Amino acid sequence: MLVLGTGTSVGVPVIGCGCDVCTSTNPRNNRTRCSVLFGLPNGNLLIDTPPDLRVQLVRERIGRVDAVAFTHEHADHLHGLDDLRLFPFTLGHPVPLYCEAKVENRIRAVFDYAFSSTAPTHPGGAPQLSLQSIDEFPIEILGTTITPIRLLHGPRFQVLGFRVGNVAYCTDVKSIPDDSMVKLQNLDTLILGALRYSDHPTHMSVDEALAMVELLRPKMTFLTHTSHELEYEAMNSRLPENVKLAYDGQKISLS
Repeated sequence: MLVLGTGTSVGVPVIGCGCDVCTSTNPRNNRTRCSVLFGLPNGNLLIDTPPDLRVQLVRERIGRVDAVAFTHEHADHLHGLDDLRLFPFTLGHPVPLYCEAKVENRIRAVFDYAFSSTAPTHPGGAPQLSLQSIDEFPIEILGTTITPIRLLHGPRFQVLGFRVGNVAYCTDVKSIPDDSMVKLQNLDTLILGALRYSDHPTHMSVDEALAMVELLRPKMTFLTHTSHELEYEAMNSRLPENVKLAYDGQKISLS
């Protein structure tokens, strides 16, 4: 598993900010928008298409994406979708996108040119996409069982996390329903959103994330979707041994 991005919706550095984290020379304080790539036996499964997707894939020398699964439709998780245009040349077919109905509706609205009845002027002129519906039941993607996990991104907005084997990815989360807590037992690795120290209406704070770790007890937890309030080295020095900040470019074993 490759962590492509670990930043908030505005990324880090934040435009126009001169704080110590935003001006840091430590590359682990440089956080592009959130995404991960699962290297599965039958191909690469990308989770979300953030606006920084092209930069992330070039940085990590990823030349192929075989399928994409979406957590939700917010811009920082969706608006890099046009960067999928090149992959049908390699795949020989449209890129499969696995998502809930509300995400599909947003994709069709924002990227309407990908679904136009008018043929593109040239190959690769528009993304070639194949939309596949998912819900809260396990699904096979690229020969691997993927378990969607229902999460609450604030009081009214529902999103998905994903479990692959004993690794789970749960970004943009404020609370986790009881049924989903059951699906997150016995994890080797949990990647969990934790925005900042202070409370936020739609994201866990660091303390809320640590409380969730105490309940779920994964062997190791990495915090993602982190803001410029959290300096990498200082934060890690304060966290328990089994909890650390995730960073862009981090590799995590799925076994």
